[in-house]
Amino acid sequence: MWSLIVLIFAIIYFAIIVNLSYRLGQQKTENAQQAAVIGFVLAFVPPIALIYLAVLFFKDDTAIV
Repeated sequence: MWSLIVLIFAIIYFAIIVNLSYRLGQQKTENAQQAAVIGFVLAFVPPIALIYLAVLFFKDDTAIV
C-alpha cells in the first residue's frame, strides 16, 4: 500500500518538474524540449531540480524574431 502511494507521488513530482521545465523553457530558451529533458534528468536529485527551475525562472526571456 505504501509503495503505491510513494509511486503515485513520484509520478506526480516528475510530471510537475518536467511540465514546469518545458513551460519555462518555452519562454526562456530557444529549445523547450531540451529544457524538459534536463529537468527530467535533474528531477532524480530534487534540490538540484529546484535550483534548475529557479535558474530558468530568473533567466531573461528570449527575444522572438
